[in-house]
Amino acid sequence: MQQLHVDEATRQLPGLIAAALRGEIVLITTDDQQTVRLVPLQPARQPRRPGSARGMIAMAEDFDVLPGEWREYMG
Repeated sequence: MQQLHVDEATRQLPGLIAAALRGEIVLITTDDQQTVRLVPLQPARQPRRPGSARGMIAMAEDFDVLPGEWREYMG
C-alpha cells in the first residue's frame, strides 16, 4: 500500500497509475487525512444492440388476465 501527500502524488502520477493497474492500493492524502483512493476503471461494456434477444422471449397469451383471487383487490 502506498500513501502519499497530494504534492508528492502529483510528481509521481504515472508511477501511481501503473501501481493501481497492478492492483496495489494507492492512497492520496491532504492535511494528514486519506482523501482519495486511486483505483483502475472497469472495462467498458459492449453497447446494447436493440433486438439482440429477438426470438428468445415468449409471452403467454393470457399474460394480462387477472388471477381470480386478485379480483377482490381491484374493486
